[in-house]
Amino acid sequence: MSPQPITSNTLYYSDNLKILNDYFPDECIDLIYLDPPFNSKADYNILFKETTGEQSTAQIQAFGDFWH
Repeated sequence: MSPQPITSNTLYYSDNLKILNDYFPDECIDLIYLDPPFNSKADYNILFKETTGEQSTAQIQAFGDFWH
C-alpha cells in the first residue's frame, strides 16, 4: 500500500505500526504517547446509578482490552 496523504483530525483504528508504515512518511513523527494498561484481559463497563443515587446493576460494555 502506498502512503496516503496526512490529514488533520483523523482517527486511525488499527495496529499502530501498520498505520505508521502505511500512512506516514519516514522521520515525520516526533513523539508517540501511549496510555496503558494494554492487554489487561478485562472488559471495562460503564456503570449506571438509580435515580436515588444508589448503584445499579445496569451496565454496558465500554470496551474489551484483549489482544486479538
